[in-house]
Amino acid sequence: MARGEGAEQYAAGLLSVKSMNAEIKEKKQRQRNGLTVWNKLFYAIGGAPYQLTGSALGFFLQIYLLDVALLDPFHASLILFVGRAWDAITDPTVGFLVSRSRWTRIGRMMPWILLSTPFAVLTYFLIWYVPPFEQGKVIWYLVFYCLFQSMQTCFHVPYSALTMFITKDQKERDSATAYRMMVEVLGNLLGIAIQGQIVGGATSDCSSEPDVSLTTNSSQVNTTRIPLEDTKQAYMFASGVICAIYILCAAVLFLGVKEHKDNGREKSAPLTFQQGLCLVMKHGPYIKLVASFLFTSLGFMLIEGNFALFITYALGHRHDFQNILLVIMLSGTLTIPFWQWFLTRFGKKTAVYIGNSWALPFMILVVCLKSNLVISYLVSVAAGVSVAASFLLPWSMLPDVVDDFKVKNPNVHGHEAIFYSFYVFFLKFASGVSLGVSTFSLKFAGYVTGGCSQPESVSLTLKMLVCPAPLVLILLDC
Repeated sequence: MARGEGAEQYAAGLLSVKSMNAEIKEKKQRQRNGLTVWNKLFYAIGGAPYQLTGSALGFFLQIYLLDVALLDPFHASLILFVGRAWDAITDPTVGFLVSRSRWTRIGRMMPWILLSTPFAVLTYFLIWYVPPFEQGKVIWYLVFYCLFQSMQTCFHVPYSALTMFITKDQKERDSATAYRMMVEVLGNLLGIAIQGQIVGGATSDCSSEPDVSLTTNSSQVNTTRIPLEDTKQAYMFASGVICAIYILCAAVLFLGVKEHKDNGREKSAPLTFQQGLCLVMKHGPYIKLVASFLFTSLGFMLIEGNFALFITYALGHRHDFQNILLVIMLSGTLTIPFWQWFLTRFGKKTAVYIGNSWALPFMILVVCLKSNLVISYLVSVAAGVSVAASFLLPWSMLPDVVDDFKVKNPNVHGHEAIFYSFYVFFLKFASGVSLGVSTFSLKFAGYVTGGCSQPESVSLTLKMLVCPAPLVLILLDC
């Protein structure tokens, strides 16, 4: 008995040692597969170009086409809507092509990011150039806007799907997503800062002599034309700075992030476009996620697309609009860590409800009360808090949906880019609708192209576009 007991104790000791060794090996393996702070930061920097250019286009392109390129509101609306519609169509197409891409020495997503960068930079710069002719000006902006959106899609869709290939740990993905959202909001902040401060510094006062060609029947409208030469140069200089940052961020992403190969994908037949579409659209959690953020995104995009015009013409803060936009994005950048903590503490659904509805009372306040610069800045801080939530939460929830799909469909591989591309498709569709509706509304309200001030009907229309309409859309999702 004594020898038997000793043998059992010896065997138990061996098992204990083996178990400890296995735990140590597993821990080391997790550490090797885990992401360092630098990995997360380099990955996050790759998200800055999309937001950098997106914020500049979202806040300034409409006012640029109307007041600098001097396009008719109908033509400006046509460019914005067709460009966004084209952009939305390219998302699922690029997502399908990315899902069919073969693995290369630098990965499957990285070649798309690298090859699209120089073309995206060139077409972005040409959007902000006023051509020396009038007849083909609409075609010029339409072509280069659509080309830029296509190149940007070739960058952003594989970058978004890259989340699934930098690590398999969901906590690491959430952490990397939080880093990404902070940098993306910072990219928005930087885009507004560069575009707003450079353009705002070059914008002249409306003190020149009235232009007879802009005379209207309304004696209450100041039809003085805004001096444009310095403003045109400022827009081009700002776009050049943004292009340089775009290239730098793409280089940091390529050099600092390693894409891991999905071995399971090579063992299965690639999905056709129809198969991928059917699988994605039949996945219930994905449909719920898209539906829950579609109206909210549309509401926030209405605010984004019209806020510069609203500040300039409805509130009368022509010389402060770039600073107010800057405060919005600064507030958003600083509150990203708070929302990351909040969603881990109280859950993502609770964060969605509170984050989306936070800015609504303040938007009602700024529209209802008489124009006041201090109140405008306070509202911009509150709006930034909601902007941070709207940036972080959808992209934090999307990897959860993709993982749920993997669990339910273990034999399907190469679908990640399809999920991300269709989600971006719906967001851009909402953006196109918001821009088209906004510019058409301004046309019917009697917007005076290039005028220093606008009719009262334009002021009322802008108030409707930045408060009641977004309020209804956001409440639909709540």
